[in-house]
Amino acid sequence: MILDNASLEKRHLRTLELDKVLSMLAGRTTLSDSAELALQLMPVTDISAAERLLMETDNAYTLIARFGAPSFGFAKNIKGSVARADAGAILTMRELLDIGETLRVIRSVYEWRKHCEGVAAKHLDDMFNGLIPNKYLEEKIFFCIKSEEEIDDNASPKLADLRRKIRSATLNVRERLEKMIKSTDHQKHLQDSIVTQRDGRFVVPVKIEYRSEIPGLVHDTSSSGATLFVEPMAVVEVNNELRVLKVKEKNEIERILAELSSEVASFASNIIVSYDCIVQLNLIFAKALLGFDMRASKPSLNNDGKIFLKNARHPLLDKKTVVPITVGLGDEYDTLIITGPNTGGKTVTIKTIGLLTLMTMCGMMIPVDDGSNICVFDNILADIGDEQSIEQSLSTFSAHMTNLVSILDLADSRSLVLVDELCAGTDPVEGAALATAILMRLREKGAIVAATTHYAELKSYALETAGVCNASCEFDVATLRPTYRLIIGLPGRSNAFAISERLGLNKEIVTLGQSLVSSDSSRFEHVVGVLEKARSEAEQELKKAAMLRAEQEQAHRSQSDRLQSISKEREKIIEKARSDAMNIVDKARAESNKLLYELEEIKKSSKENILASLQMAKSLQKSGIDSLQNIADPVIKKEKQQYILPRDLKIGDNVEIIDIEKKAVVLQLADKSGQVLVQAGIIKTRVPLANIRLLDVKDIAKINRPKTRNVSSNIDRAVRSATSEINMRGMNCDEAIMELDRYIDNSLIAGIGIITIIHGKGTGVLRKAVHEYLRHHQSVKSYRLGVYGEGESGVTIVELQ
Repeated sequence: MILDNASLEKRHLRTLELDKVLSMLAGRTTLSDSAELALQLMPVTDISAAERLLMETDNAYTLIARFGAPSFGFAKNIKGSVARADAGAILTMRELLDIGETLRVIRSVYEWRKHCEGVAAKHLDDMFNGLIPNKYLEEKIFFCIKSEEEIDDNASPKLADLRRKIRSATLNVRERLEKMIKSTDHQKHLQDSIVTQRDGRFVVPVKIEYRSEIPGLVHDTSSSGATLFVEPMAVVEVNNELRVLKVKEKNEIERILAELSSEVASFASNIIVSYDCIVQLNLIFAKALLGFDMRASKPSLNNDGKIFLKNARHPLLDKKTVVPITVGLGDEYDTLIITGPNTGGKTVTIKTIGLLTLMTMCGMMIPVDDGSNICVFDNILADIGDEQSIEQSLSTFSAHMTNLVSILDLADSRSLVLVDELCAGTDPVEGAALATAILMRLREKGAIVAATTHYAELKSYALETAGVCNASCEFDVATLRPTYRLIIGLPGRSNAFAISERLGLNKEIVTLGQSLVSSDSSRFEHVVGVLEKARSEAEQELKKAAMLRAEQEQAHRSQSDRLQSISKEREKIIEKARSDAMNIVDKARAESNKLLYELEEIKKSSKENILASLQMAKSLQKSGIDSLQNIADPVIKKEKQQYILPRDLKIGDNVEIIDIEKKAVVLQLADKSGQVLVQAGIIKTRVPLANIRLLDVKDIAKINRPKTRNVSSNIDRAVRSATSEINMRGMNCDEAIMELDRYIDNSLIAGIGIITIIHGKGTGVLRKAVHEYLRHHQSVKSYRLGVYGEGESGVTIVELQ
């Protein structure tokens, strides 16, 4: 349902400057038809229709925020051309190119939406689904037509053959004529040594006095009459052939255009429907782009006559300097009386209320903060500005009164009425009384009203009447500048005396004027001044309290974040301690089992060796207890034994890294800092010379030979600690390889045939190191990456020999 002229004249829309906003909207469209629709937009009065329009804009806003706006290119209104093709007409090359471009835009927008499928836009999907791409016809048009004046040679085999023959015939004619004009026999007969065309036939310019020297057909003469353009008889036949070929070419082009037009006709309905959808989508996305430019948001809608605008900005004012206002109507009060000095922002306030309501009813987002609320009215009636008319013999007051009469006739409970300077321009006493009566009548009709005034009587009316509220536009008397802030609940002052005095009016005149004001008016202005001062002081205190609260909240957040960080660190320390404790318990248990095993061995000894066995038992007991104490101590201290190399190291020597008891091979002798490059397994590292012990063949055998006394305890420990998987995520490559080497040994002892190595996906560095190690390990039969359900590329499955 659209507001018609009977309920809302376009004059009211122009008064609120909706037409300027619609021009801004049209400027953000790319299609001429979409721009025309934008300029013709009218507010809707049905709340469901308004909600649908708003949701369309909101969906487009969301898509633009995620993926940017789609390109609508240079699509043109091709509905007339398509209709002509459907009626059997042959379209021009320009019309076909326009259709091809429109088809390209349709396909582009359709594919853009497919790219955005992850984001819901259910209120736009019907229009996107109405787009029917036709890549076949699009490509065929652009393949056949180069420009609006040229068909491509390859548009058909026949056309390609004809143009090849035309080029050949043209070359033949030119060669003959070029030979003629370069001949010494004919040069004196020619006006110029050139070959030109007349009526599509090749000719040469012959001097009129030598006409008989060059037999042929005359096709034209120069303006002076001194030159004849003659087609020599030698090329008449070839020219005739060329003329026939060009006629055939024209016929073939006509046939190709007719074929393309027929193709367009076969898809006519789809093309027209798709074009209509493109036009609507272009308009909707233009609304969303305008919303981005205005930093707008989507208000909620109601049918209860309630308006709440939070930090609203007039869309036609500079967004860098405009002062936001927060205003409500229709909830606690249905009438708002705005007072204050001139140029203080009263008129802008009521225009903002009316214009943002109209924009919402047109489906546009509005420049307000989230939480704003707009009622969908049947009528929005405005009387704003000076409408004095000399032609109609109307004064300013008469013009305003004429508007108010029509507003009173149209106003009802579904109306928003906005009046600037209500009943101004006449006797103040009569004007105030009349203004009060008009407000009372509008309230009786149930209308929502916002009016500006300077009348003190209306301020009193607002103070004394339930449902009517005062508001004022703040003015800084010290600087004689308005702040443009709207203060709800407080009547404003005109500040005429203060402003006049600041501007240089004699103080005696100002004082005399103040004395002439009635005592009631003086008392009222004094009370308003006291209230305004109290409000300003309270506002300052409120700002200070807000700042203190913000600082306190920030300190609380910082403290909370710190406590949370400490708690997480504490959990990590506890978890590490728990893990270390479990390791200590496992090692202590293993040592205990070892002691028990040794005692069992002593029991089996012969009586002859009983004393030696007892002595050994004491020694074992002492060393075992010491070992348990060392294991239970979380601080590991390893005493370095004094060792001197029996000879200088050589490259290839087998050595032992003392502090980690690991075999290695010398790759490079000690450098200036005493660091030796060795290789332990697949790891190359530098160690201090003092941390290396030279091994001979016996030492290597001794290290490689398992100790028989500890076989059972080692096997027992390996069986207990071996599982079918190892998690190496978080380790660096060196740590992971050492851990993996120990894990494979335990798995072999425990008899596990297939193991899972969890190394994670990440950058793949750890996975490469693991695979390199497995490739050279003698006990690995095969390995592969995991499949779906096993961990995929984050795990490696290994089969042991």
